[in-house]
Amino acid sequence: MATQALVSSSSITSSVEAARQRLGGRPLQSHTRKVSVVVRAASTPPVKQGADRQLWFASKQSLSYLDGSLPGDYGFDPLGLSDPEGTGGFIEPRWLAYGEVINGRYAMLGAVGAIAPEILGKAGLIPPETALPWFKTGVFPPAGTYNYWADPYTLFVFELALMGFAEHRRFQDWYNPGSMGKQYFLGFEKYLGGSGDPAYPGGPLFNPLGFGKDEKSMKELKLKEVKNGRLAMLAILGYFVQAPVTGVGPFQNLLDHLADPVNNNVLTSLKFH
Repeated sequence: MATQALVSSSSITSSVEAARQRLGGRPLQSHTRKVSVVVRAASTPPVKQGADRQLWFASKQSLSYLDGSLPGDYGFDPLGLSDPEGTGGFIEPRWLAYGEVINGRYAMLGAVGAIAPEILGKAGLIPPETALPWFKTGVFPPAGTYNYWADPYTLFVFELALMGFAEHRRFQDWYNPGSMGKQYFLGFEKYLGGSGDPAYPGGPLFNPLGFGKDEKSMKELKLKEVKNGRLAMLAILGYFVQAPVTGVGPFQNLLDHLADPVNNNVLTSLKFH
């Protein structure tokens, strides 16, 4: 906080008068105009949010625009994708941060959904014909091995249309926060207004349990979410690699490794099925 020192005009006048008398000068006339001086001490620059945070392969350049205000910001940006004036300037940095949160949520759902049928099947909770590895339940290869209420190709197109609609509305909300609460949507628009922050809309639909009621707890939850989201995105990448290399699902990979780690590991599995 900047400090202020107010110096009265009378004290200035008396000090100047005494100095003039010592130097043999004329005394100040009674009509001397009074002055009032305000002396402002130099203010300390505000500390950026998260300035004392843990850093991971940060650079001087990345720290010039990554100030710790984003959840999970450790100053790591080797490609400068979030630099508004650098190599990543062609992409809106806010959109990248928003996209990471959204894709992290998708990845968390996908990581659980891809492995859940295997686990439930091994536990005998679902029929064996539905306890399939994730890559055999969709359009790969080439159209899955299990038929639901429609063939896999029809399901793929249907899901693509639904996701396209959801993504379109999500982009609208990002571009114009709160707009989803104004557009008619079968009476649900009153629940879609959001908090003004597209990444964390809140409300009864997106935060039914009321998590993060104060700023500190909300900040902690945001950090935990982005950390788990990044971990889930790596897990999904691992699923994609494991499928063609091992020919079985991720849960079966784990069971095989635990049963015989010497003969079932990354090095011994480097073959395609």
